[in-house]
Amino acid sequence: MSAGSLLETLQQRLSSTEISAPSVRGVLTRVTGMILSARGVRAPLGAYCEVMAEQGEGIVCEVVGFRDGEVMLMPLSAVQGLLPGTAVRVLTLTARVGVGAGLLGRVVDGLGEPLDGGPAIVPDVFVPLRGERKNPLHRAAITAPLDVGVRAINTFLTVGRGQRIGLIAGSGVGKSMLLGMMTRFTEADVIVIGMIGERGREVLDFVHETLGEEGLKRSVVIAAPGDRSPVVRLRATHYSCAVAEYFRDQGKNVLLLMDSLTRVAHAQREVGLAIGEPPTTKGYTPSVFFLINELVERAGNVSAAGSITGIYTILAEGDDANDPIVDGARAILDGHVLLSREIAAMGQYPAIDISVSVSRLATKLISSERRALVTKFRRLLATYEENKDLVAVGAYRQGANPELDEALQRRAVFREFLSQDAEQSVSLEQGFHQLQSVLG
Repeated sequence: MSAGSLLETLQQRLSSTEISAPSVRGVLTRVTGMILSARGVRAPLGAYCEVMAEQGEGIVCEVVGFRDGEVMLMPLSAVQGLLPGTAVRVLTLTARVGVGAGLLGRVVDGLGEPLDGGPAIVPDVFVPLRGERKNPLHRAAITAPLDVGVRAINTFLTVGRGQRIGLIAGSGVGKSMLLGMMTRFTEADVIVIGMIGERGREVLDFVHETLGEEGLKRSVVIAAPGDRSPVVRLRATHYSCAVAEYFRDQGKNVLLLMDSLTRVAHAQREVGLAIGEPPTTKGYTPSVFFLINELVERAGNVSAAGSITGIYTILAEGDDANDPIVDGARAILDGHVLLSREIAAMGQYPAIDISVSVSRLATKLISSERRALVTKFRRLLATYEENKDLVAVGAYRQGANPELDEALQRRAVFREFLSQDAEQSVSLEQGFHQLQSVLG
């Protein structure tokens, strides 16, 4: 989107619904990397300003901080043609976004503008970009299981409607494939997909190949690829949550897919470091971890309304399961699914390592009979993993451990059970019926 159309979008879609901005103009005083500094402007955090370029075309910026009596701005588009002392004026004092039923079946950017070549979207209502904080006592309990169509998750990591789950994996382990399966197979009224910081090609492939025409009809795709400004990527993240909240408040069961939480953290780190926030582990600033908590808390169930089931992909850089973002997200999510490179190398997809994956609500969502089946499968699988080196070198003698003998006998069947074709959906009931047959 060009600077001119970006400015027009903000003026037409936002200014008329937000707190009117004062007519005071300031001047640009300094440009430091991605940060523009202006004096004489009075605007709160999250407000939008226009900086006039040499050719007279406005550059839209967001207020991201203050320093020494100056306002710190970060542009939403490319910066060209700026001169010292150029005029700066406030456009909006609040950050609100338009949402509505017209978003269904559409692909939009972080400002809600179409990327699919379709007509402009007329919103039903404007809501705060960062949502409204919910009283924890006004949340509803998670009591109903959610069928995601993936056998290994349905049986061993049963997900509840309104739960928040992380998909943790290194690069090239099948994270996108599993996300696509859950997108197509999950029972949900509306699917909101936030593609943040990914490659533009992946957005195209996901829309046309993974979703397809039928899947797109009940979906909203909000895309902000990695070549966009970090403030645009962050805005797209919050916009995805705001759209999900709108449909939830309409009584819908919403599936919110965020791909990826790690790229969101990278965007927040870029902004934080640019305004002088102190770095912590791996350069991540304190605001990154606050943002992750804020995003996760926007999903869930609300009394007398619908639900938002949140699924967040998390990139384990260098396959490090203790990466700061992985560790921080794992601590606040209601469960995580870890994809193993070793399992993927054996040709087993989805490459879910159920021995270290967990759903914190699974035991509440399935019956005692089904819990017994899951426990037996896990125990046999753990017994095999503990002794596989002995078996590999021929040091184990059959009959010495009856449980290991059973695990060895069923090993091939277990691997087949945990595998699933990407085009095949296995319901919750089918999964447990097949598990009973495998252990029979």
